[in-house]
Amino acid sequence: MLVPFLIMLREGIEAALIVGIIASYLKQTGRGEWMPAVWIGVFLATALALLVGGGLEMVSAEFPQRQQELFEGIVGFIAVIILSSMVFWMRKVARSIKHELHASLEAALSTSKNQVYALIAMVFFAVAREGLETVFFLLAVFQQSEGPGAPLGALLGLLLSIALGFALYTGSMRLNLAMFFRYTGLFILVVAAGILSTSVRAMHEAGLWNHWQAVVFDVSNVLPMDGPVGSVLAGMFGYQDTPTVSTFSVYLIYLIGALVLFFLPPPKAASAPAKSAAPQSSSVLNK
Repeated sequence: MLVPFLIMLREGIEAALIVGIIASYLKQTGRGEWMPAVWIGVFLATALALLVGGGLEMVSAEFPQRQQELFEGIVGFIAVIILSSMVFWMRKVARSIKHELHASLEAALSTSKNQVYALIAMVFFAVAREGLETVFFLLAVFQQSEGPGAPLGALLGLLLSIALGFALYTGSMRLNLAMFFRYTGLFILVVAAGILSTSVRAMHEAGLWNHWQAVVFDVSNVLPMDGPVGSVLAGMFGYQDTPTVSTFSVYLIYLIGALVLFFLPPPKAASAPAKSAAPQSSSVLNK
């Protein structure tokens, strides 16, 4: 429940940040009457994410066992790629996201003859990116979890992100966004390592990967995966009580490499003006 909650919270705040910056810029430049176009773009992007997620879930339910394992492995690999790129993308553009959105928005509105459609398209692609990232990650998490806990956590994260996004936009609440994205990004990398390990195991169960299957250690008697603690760890971090050489290796290689890159000094965005500071609080929406 915690993993989908935090993912929906992070992605929801990220989407709210983007929409809030666009809305604030339209208001400041005297284009507030174009806000309905922004909401149309948000609605279309949300509908696309729901259709993709629902469609993939329905299709996978019809697969035989081996095909289901293959599907889970592919979804897991895609989720790891998306999650990793999401974390490092936000880390890279955190200092310049406001400037880049303003520049893109001004370019779309000044160069297009159909300005309303250009605005809808810009908001749609910005929000759809966040929505599709969330869809693939939640699919990977739901496949590792049983019961209503994961969907409920995702719903609570979404509702809280909407409330926080509104509070940030109105200025009634301040949040250290740089710190928020840093710690949630670190948590996501640990979760992504578990998803990658689980995806390798799914490929083995699908009959496509049969190398390095010797068991590294066996703690099933101490902390079984089907026990209360083991099931929670498996759902959150991809815990396995009898990891093989392949699953244990990819977990360590990915996690060590990702953490090294994560803690390196972030690259400086050359295109951002000097006054575009990192989004330390909700002031990024209101300036």
